[in-house]
Amino acid sequence: MKEYNDAHAQSGLRLKLPGIETFPNHFQAYTIRIEIPEYTAVCPKTGLPDFGTIILEYEPIKHVLELKSLKGYILAYRNVGIFYENAVNRMLRDFVAAAKPKWCRVTGQFATRGGMHSTITAVHGKPVQR
Repeated sequence: MKEYNDAHAQSGLRLKLPGIETFPNHFQAYTIRIEIPEYTAVCPKTGLPDFGTIILEYEPIKHVLELKSLKGYILAYRNVGIFYENAVNRMLRDFVAAAKPKWCRVTGQFATRGGMHSTITAVHGKPVQR
């Protein structure tokens, strides 16, 4: 098997994905939690499929993520070669750019493969405990 290289490490980070739409928020000081149990992508080195659950939590300020466009965005990962860590951090970057929330946390809980289960969490801002 070939050695890991920079192309593997950067795979999927610059790929154009569908935009995420938002709508105006009319409330304050609340948290939105969205669970996406059907995330799929591909390992950029082996080409094997990856499966997992993405959990998105955020506190909107002026914008709320529109779910249909979010679904299209997540489905676009299906054939993308991207490591778990890159996927979670890329999602955080894209969600924050779209909604500009007070804070946002993206957690990826990835299915067991090779006897290991991975959970990756990326955070923007400081989550409020409620």
